[in-house]
Amino acid sequence: MTREELFENIKRKKSFLCVGLDTDVNNIPEFMFDKKDDLDPIFDFNKSIIDSTADLCVAYKPNLAFYESLGSEGLDVLERTVDYIRKNYPDQFIIADAKRGDIGNTSAMYARTFFGAMDFDSVTVAPYMGEDSVSPFLTYENKWVTLLALTSNKGAYDFQFMKDAETGETLYEKVLKTSLKWGNADNMMYVVGATKAEMLADIRKIVPDHFLLVPGIGAQGGSLSDVVKYGMNSQCGLLVNSSRAIIYASDGEDFAEAARISAQKVQQEMAGYLESL
Repeated sequence: MTREELFENIKRKKSFLCVGLDTDVNNIPEFMFDKKDDLDPIFDFNKSIIDSTADLCVAYKPNLAFYESLGSEGLDVLERTVDYIRKNYPDQFIIADAKRGDIGNTSAMYARTFFGAMDFDSVTVAPYMGEDSVSPFLTYENKWVTLLALTSNKGAYDFQFMKDAETGETLYEKVLKTSLKWGNADNMMYVVGATKAEMLADIRKIVPDHFLLVPGIGAQGGSLSDVVKYGMNSQCGLLVNSSRAIIYASDGEDFAEAARISAQKVQQEMAGYLESL
């Protein structure tokens, strides 16, 4: 998917919502396990969430750890989930939340996995090993790297805010500036946590045109209004992710309806912010 196509979807749906499919087998409503196949409920749960939210969002982000933890059967559920989105909702941008990044040959195999064997639009990548760990993902036309830049977790302060003694530049700023040599606004976006929303203004000084994937609203307490205030650009430039607050809005038989209500609340707020674009 191109940047222009993504922006058109945002305008058409009046939404820049990304729904995170962090599907934990332990959090699926119990009534869904009244079936013979223990893993079918995971796929059925995903389908129900997708069907109830697809008109309200522009992207889905499966977190691979939740599927890989179930072995080969979990990966089968992941593939079927991606295929289901592709066949039924082809306008959706699909992000593999995998946080990969390794030496060149290994990254090339990861890229083949997510962009060849599985038809994802983007994959999250850790930049710690530098250009040769990221560049293999950038060789695929109309595919994206979503590079970790500034995260919301407590451990972000262990490294990301370390400052260069001479320039005063933080490590995350160095990552942003250096990565501009690897890709551009048409094939690279950045992860910036919503709980660091006030820093988006400074980030926009470095990457004014790129899309930012912003997790952390909803269950993690990030403010959508702050994210928009500091991070929105002329083409929106934001994909705001919400996972638990939507997919686990209810643990009863009304879980899909509750997910829709939760997603619709976010979408309606987003529609107001998009009126000026």
